[in-house]
Amino acid sequence: MSHEIEFAYIGVEVSNPDALDHMLTGVVGLLPGGTTIEGLRTYRNDECSRRVFVQEGPLDDCSVLGFEASSTEAFENVATRLGAAGFDLSEGDDALSAERGVARIAYGKSPWRLRVELVQDLAREPTPFFSPLVKGGFQTSGVGAGHTALAVTSFEDSERFLLDGLGMIQSDWIETEIMDGIELEVRFYHCNSRHHSIALAKLPFDLGKSLHHFQVETNERDDVGLAFDRAWAAGCELANGLGVHDNEGAFSFYATSPAGFLIEVGYGTKRISEPWDGNRRYDRISRWGHQPIPRA
Repeated sequence: MSHEIEFAYIGVEVSNPDALDHMLTGVVGLLPGGTTIEGLRTYRNDECSRRVFVQEGPLDDCSVLGFEASSTEAFENVATRLGAAGFDLSEGDDALSAERGVARIAYGKSPWRLRVELVQDLAREPTPFFSPLVKGGFQTSGVGAGHTALAVTSFEDSERFLLDGLGMIQSDWIETEIMDGIELEVRFYHCNSRHHSIALAKLPFDLGKSLHHFQVETNERDDVGLAFDRAWAAGCELANGLGVHDNEGAFSFYATSPAGFLIEVGYGTKRISEPWDGNRRYDRISRWGHQPIPRA
């Protein structure tokens, strides 16, 4: 499947980087990628040097999302479309490129209270990726680092940013009642063969935070169960236990990070084929499971 961009990295600002470090490495199984010149901690789930950036601060939310263009032509196409949609990008300098570990970078505002960066040529490590906790590795080749889900109130601007600007395509959507007559609508968007690189939860009120969760996908089903066991043993708050999503088919669980947003570890997400004919409504989030697991 041809594509112009992949989800490259996520940056978060958290008040307790040490606690998040333990979760990312000791539970999820990411590898430390070192500290940048500006003091950001980095983590990786494949051969790319920097997939997660962690900065200390009071936000406890996502601060930046990065998307990697597949070529110089793709970079220019995406930047031009974003400008035409009203989301101009500024070219980054050598210092910012070095900080992110990329050959080229442009950045701009998104409708989600966070910055979006368009980059080329993520730095790679010279040796193959191997996580002692996730021996099967993570699913990233040709599909990016994983996916994110954002809570939005400015839904029309958000869709314009994704569809008209980044050039994503809607995969499908969920409409369901979550509690006391409150309706939840979530829409899913792809930019390559991964079912979605970003999801937007359309909310009638502002939660004060943008990031609901970010997800990493394993290559082997057992690695999800092993991560669940590590999360349980570490005393993590499990927002949703093991289950299978109805629309995307992923087997996963969600753990609450020390910053409040969720981290999903999943396996077996549906792949997009061309032409895509699966854009339809679903009326439930999960086929089974994903129940909250209270701690005694």
